Amino acid sequence: SNMTSFFAKLEARVNEVDSLLCVGLDPHSKEISSDDVKTPEDKCAAAFTFCKTIIDATLPYAACYKPNAAFFEALGAQGEATLERVLKEIPSNVPILLDVKRGDIGSTAAAYAEACYEHLKADAVTLSPLMGWDSVSPFVTESYADKGAFLLCKTSNPGSNDILALNLANGETLYERIAKLAQDWSTSSGASLGLVVGATDSVALANVRKAAGEKAWILAPGVGAQGGDLEAALRAGMNSAGTAMLIPVSRGISRAEDRAAAAKELRDKINETRNKLKSEESSSSGDAIQPYQKEFLEFSLSEGVLKFGSFVLKSGRTSPYFFNAGLFATGAALDKLGRSYASAIMAAPQLVDEKGRVNFDVLFGPAYKGISLGAVAAAALYRDYGVDVGYAYNRKEAKDHGEGGKLVGAGMTDKRVLVIDDVITAGTAIRESHEMLSTIGAKMVGVVIALDRAEKRSLEDPVSAVQAVERDLSVSVTSIVNLQQLQLFLEKSPDYGNDVLATVKEYRSKFGV
Repeated sequence: SNMTSFFAKLEARVNEVDSLLCVGLDPHSKEISSDDVKTPEDKCAAAFTFCKTIIDATLPYAACYKPNAAFFEALGAQGEATLERVLKEIPSNVPILLDVKRGDIGSTAAAYAEACYEHLKADAVTLSPLMGWDSVSPFVTESYADKGAFLLCKTSNPGSNDILALNLANGETLYERIAKLAQDWSTSSGASLGLVVGATDSVALANVRKAAGEKAWILAPGVGAQGGDLEAALRAGMNSAGTAMLIPVSRGISRAEDRAAAAKELRDKINETRNKLKSEESSSSGDAIQPYQKEFLEFSLSEGVLKFGSFVLKSGRTSPYFFNAGLFATGAALDKLGRSYASAIMAAPQLVDEKGRVNFDVLFGPAYKGISLGAVAAAALYRDYGVDVGYAYNRKEAKDHGEGGKLVGAGMTDKRVLVIDDVITAGTAIRESHEMLSTIGAKMVGVVIALDRAEKRSLEDPVSAVQAVERDLSVSVTSIVNLQQLQLFLEKSPDYGNDVLATVKEYRSKFGV
């Protein structure tokens, strides 16, 4: 697309004000009604003043403005003229994204485009793409090739699952198909197309980023009023350069006591997360801490699973941290735990080939803790990565009837098995699993654990429990996090003082492998 294209204009503005904040201009009747506002003319005047004060307050922080046409149409006959007046207040270098969500074809679509671009001078629009390319092209090709459109892809309302999340015959969701089509249409026509994906659904954001590629811009509504978690949304939706995502906010700014301060705070909060993600990307992978590892440590701390302090271990050592996976004891915690295991498995080159295929057929959880870990991890592998493996576990006490009454779940004979547990302390449970599996002719390919303490078993035996398992059973052990990453996390986290970091460092230099 030509250099004056919508996204070139947007990127120039994003760089100029160092902001991904898109400021909404939504003069709801509630926002503009007061005792003085009586006639339609009063309403239009109030709407204009409402929008103008927001523009004046937020200009230094706004990457673009997003007026919603509906609130102006609701003002009656003079609504369109009021919107035109409002948009003239926005400097010409600041992109205007007109939120109209049109969806029609032929001369009707062309007429809608004319209204948006000729009269209102918008730079881009939002569209519903369900009628296909011929409902999109009139807004972004020929004389409007320099304009842009954001296509509704996976919106932030709960009802979006009714249609947009449906599975198509080839296994992808409808919203992933929309994301891929946007990329195909952009490539074949040179059109500037972005996507609207709710910030409330980080799984959808990640899927759309994958489907649409690095360059596509995503508009992610739902931060603030609808409660989307900003950091999770940015992590999932931004491209690897930490951009290509706009965060629209309306009420979070319009209802603030100090609108300028609210806009600045939002911009800075977005940038704080952007910078955090960029530094995570850039630190060399050898000692880097991956986003899923950081997330796992943060939520382990919030659930009290991981604690800092002074703890005497069975080995007699005094450890500066303690990890008790039994405290992952809510639905939300189990969901995140499963996702963390799945992320660690899919990031492990010893378990996954370059085509994304795993080298095991069954996930086996030794009783008792392994039973729930195996269940949530197997479910997460399928939900997040489409990887469907068998799941099995053992009973501690054999049933008195039937042969091999100790094993439950997927058959493992002649199968490749990955064993899952929380930690390896002495390695006893893992060795017992290995024996049990070899008895039935299963091949144990590896072990995945939540935390590798990475400390020497004793001064005479300078290998860790994990290394001993790898050495004795010749299998790989993958962990979500290890002691070194825990230390890296503390170095980068402002929430923990240097004293905690110092005790972990000291423990690592004394006992670490």
